[in-house]
Amino acid sequence: MSNIVDIKILNQDINIQSCIDWVMASQSGGINVFVGTVRAETNGKKVIRLEFEAYESMALKEMHKIAEEVLDKWPVHKIVIHHRYGVLQIGEVPVVIAVSAAHRDSAFEACRYIIDTLKKTVPIWKKEIFHDGEVWVAAHP
Repeated sequence: MSNIVDIKILNQDINIQSCIDWVMASQSGGINVFVGTVRAETNGKKVIRLEFEAYESMALKEMHKIAEEVLDKWPVHKIVIHHRYGVLQIGEVPVVIAVSAAHRDSAFEACRYIIDTLKKTVPIWKKEIFHDGEVWVAAHP
C-alpha cells in the first residue's frame, strides 16, 4: 500500500504542491484536494492561533484504516493524508488530503469521506486560542 498511500503526521509546514504531485498518475483523469486552513474567526470570536495534539501512533493507524476503507469503496489510484500538530497561526495549513482517480466522482467522494472520517475517528485534537481564553474543539464536522 505504500506506493499508493502517503500518510504523515508532521510538525512542520505541509507542502501542498508536493501532495498534489505525489498523487499524479498517468491513468488518473482527476485529482481532488482538500486543504484545511486556520481561520481568523469562529462563532464571531477572533482566533489567535490553533494548537493541535496527536496520539501519533494511534492516529497513523486510524489514518491507514481510512485509506484502506477508501480503496475498498472507490476505484482511486493514490491517496495523500497529511496532518500537522503543534501551534499553527492564522492562514496556516493543518491538513491536506489529495486523491487521484480515473473519474472525478470517485476522487470527490473519497476525499470527502477521508476528511469527514478523519475528524470523527483520528485522535488529533484542536484547541482554539482566543484573546479571552481557549477551548478544545469537538472534532466532529
